[in-house]
Amino acid sequence: MRLGVIADDFTGATDIASFLVQNGLSTIQFNGVPHNSDALDAQAIVISLKSRSCPVEQAIEQSLAALSWLPQQGCERFYFKYCSTFDSTERGNIGPVTDALLAALGEMQTVICPALPVNGRTVYQGHLFVGEQLLSDSGMRHHPVTPMTDSNLLRLMERQAKGKAGLIASQVVEQGVDAVRCKLDELREQGIHYVAIDTLNEQHLLTQGEALRDMRLVTGGSGLAIGLARQWAQDDADHRSAEQAGRPQGTRAIVISGSCSQMTNRQVSAYRQQAPAQEVQVERCLDDVESYALQLCDWVDANSHQALAPLLFATADAQNLQAIQQQYGAQRSSEAVENLFAAVTRELKKRGWQRFIVAGGETSGVVAQSLGVTAFHIGPTISPGVPWVRDIRQPLSLALKSGNFGDEHFFRRAQTEFSHA
Repeated sequence: MRLGVIADDFTGATDIASFLVQNGLSTIQFNGVPHNSDALDAQAIVISLKSRSCPVEQAIEQSLAALSWLPQQGCERFYFKYCSTFDSTERGNIGPVTDALLAALGEMQTVICPALPVNGRTVYQGHLFVGEQLLSDSGMRHHPVTPMTDSNLLRLMERQAKGKAGLIASQVVEQGVDAVRCKLDELREQGIHYVAIDTLNEQHLLTQGEALRDMRLVTGGSGLAIGLARQWAQDDADHRSAEQAGRPQGTRAIVISGSCSQMTNRQVSAYRQQAPAQEVQVERCLDDVESYALQLCDWVDANSHQALAPLLFATADAQNLQAIQQQYGAQRSSEAVENLFAAVTRELKKRGWQRFIVAGGETSGVVAQSLGVTAFHIGPTISPGVPWVRDIRQPLSLALKSGNFGDEHFFRRAQTEFSHA
């Protein structure tokens, strides 16, 4: 075992796990901290928590519990994984969790690396960009839970955490591994606890991976995993073997979409032109969820013989989402839809469905929990950060994507490109 990853949400965990597998490390993901210490045959373990937007004290408690369990599996290096858009408030949770992990490990310094250039997340002069926009100018500035109105990682970190933040600029990264290591040492002597590293392309990630391979704790999005995995797997990497255990199985598939992100709206719109689709009615979810769930499952059954899997979606654009939240309440409507998807998932499992393609972090967590999926092997990648995964105990395969991940035809490609897996 080489690496233990503590991820602050479900699809974020799957995101980094896919990059580890792509770059040669066999990986198992757990939904929550396991209760046993059975030996596992993998080079990396990823633990997904639900700590991104919960109270700070709860996020710290969950993260320390994961950190306590991972060494029992032989992990000596640790990775705190958060979103590539640094989702957090001025109080946390990224800063306080990082402080707690550093203290528990007896370490003084770590890095901040949310960059994922392949998905348009880059860092320049310590500022996080989404595509060509500063984070603060992107759609994240309107996020209902963690609105990101500042793009400066150093300021963001110092507001949340107890220590000082510093920067390794792109000019230093361009000079190579030794220059990055020297700058880290220099910043450590200056009392800098959190080091943001400019990252403009994948080569920068590879340079960082080599420079940071011996750091006990790193923090970031999934991009840094590319460089680190290639370092640890460079002598014995067999990428096809690493992903084999997670290749999808089963033939009956369903697409479930709960995300209301811009990309998921585009994906739902494109897929509705190609496959049977049914929109979830929020008022029905509030009325009799079990009866409504059975009705939707009957519709899925009736449309299961098409070329592409049927789609159930609660995805709405910003205007319609606002109207729903005003009419029913944001939390009440969200919980009602989640309860419906949970009931639908349980019923479809009883009816023999084995492949679940899911859009949205919260929805993915609900589906996995309803299926009783607590651990799975990571398989081949559908889109950057979105792999197929296979339950380690049940004949179930899932594709779990964050809202803005994947291209417009993700739902179709998840089926057609792996139809004979």
